[in-house]
Amino acid sequence: MTDLIATNRNTAILGLGATGLSVARFLSSIGKSFVFADSRTAPPRLAEVRESYPDVPVVLGPFESDLLLSFDSVVVSPGIALQEPALVAASAQKIKLLGDVELFLDHAKAPVILITGSNGKSTVTKLVGEMAVASGLKVGVGGNLGTPMLDLLDDENQLYVIELSSFQLELVTDTRGAISTILNISADHMDRYAGLQQYHAAKHRIFLGASQVIYNRQDALTNPLLSVAVKLCNFGLNHPDLAGFGLLDEDGEDWLAFGLKPLMPSAELAIKGRHNIANALAALALGQAAGLPMDAMVQTLKSFKGLSHRCEYVATQDGVTYIDDSKGTNIGATVAALDGFGNSDKANLILIAGGQGKGQNFSELKAPLGKFVKLLALFGEDAQSIAETLAGATEIETLKSLEAAVDAARAAAEPGDIVLLSPACASFDMFSGFEQRGRRFQQAVTAVAA
Repeated sequence: MTDLIATNRNTAILGLGATGLSVARFLSSIGKSFVFADSRTAPPRLAEVRESYPDVPVVLGPFESDLLLSFDSVVVSPGIALQEPALVAASAQKIKLLGDVELFLDHAKAPVILITGSNGKSTVTKLVGEMAVASGLKVGVGGNLGTPMLDLLDDENQLYVIELSSFQLELVTDTRGAISTILNISADHMDRYAGLQQYHAAKHRIFLGASQVIYNRQDALTNPLLSVAVKLCNFGLNHPDLAGFGLLDEDGEDWLAFGLKPLMPSAELAIKGRHNIANALAALALGQAAGLPMDAMVQTLKSFKGLSHRCEYVATQDGVTYIDDSKGTNIGATVAALDGFGNSDKANLILIAGGQGKGQNFSELKAPLGKFVKLLALFGEDAQSIAETLAGATEIETLKSLEAAVDAARAAAEPGDIVLLSPACASFDMFSGFEQRGRRFQQAVTAVAA
């Protein structure tokens, strides 16, 4: 600790995860010295840090309140809350706190699209990236999804498409003329935020300094609260206005449209579910704002099959379809999946959910459960408390494991039904992440056929 305070290096990197290491690579590339600090005594990337940066001081263990007071700037990894006493003390002393977003925006030399939202942002980010590739552009795609954004910096890139979480946005004060969108807002990370208003405020930082704003006209929480003149475009699953994207009825069939111009039948989208139609419309709006040709974007929509564990088709067995939406880690994502796959005429879904509830109010699931779900199979750390909250909404079983939940779902399903893994919870009680949870689900489904 005293060694760190006495250092002549003026930048501290907090967090030895993927973001922290990308910051280290970037600062090294521009010749800036730094130190590392992590509140964990044995962070998982420690060996990599020691090998790559043998001469860089590393401080491990709970942050002391005066840890950062000798530095000019502190780069904060998104997993570290700004309420951390060491950060509060640093901020009070006017020490600059920033994230990788600010460093990236300062050095990106091509146009930037920034995408956030409670749900769908990974799909839209990847989709817009594919549209850019189909348009013949060299594009960097990443951020919260995939490659850390600082690792994408390349003077040859013609466009960047960056997914941002609310955590990454908390320190953003100027997006430097980016094209920015909030796809939707529903309660998430309530274990970090004091309430929806604080979460909403973090998300809306994406609009600060934007040159163009794309918002969801069916979600008032995404409307930009900006007094400055910024070019606006909107999207939604209803009839579009003349400068927006939406759906038109063409001979009894839904078509994606811009204003009054039909673009393609929604049935020709490669990604399925009504929520993915909204994602497609958002991607079109973002691509148009960046100047991508409409023909290339429409062709991409007809071939883009989506991302792993995001409403991914797994198999059809005995007339029952199995869908992996392990990335559905909050209630809003699960509601979107239920709305996307549910049959309003007859309950046709068996929902597998559960894990770490992150302080969410699960009573919000009652209405869609009652409308679409014949069985809720719960597993994981908060299964029992979720079951108590949702009692009476539909039939509920609590199981010991994900595999047991799949067995219960299979027993309850009839031909024409859909078994949907959309947990509405974090996965870290039983898995390394949502990817492992999704793989285990797929293995449990396909093991019967093997």
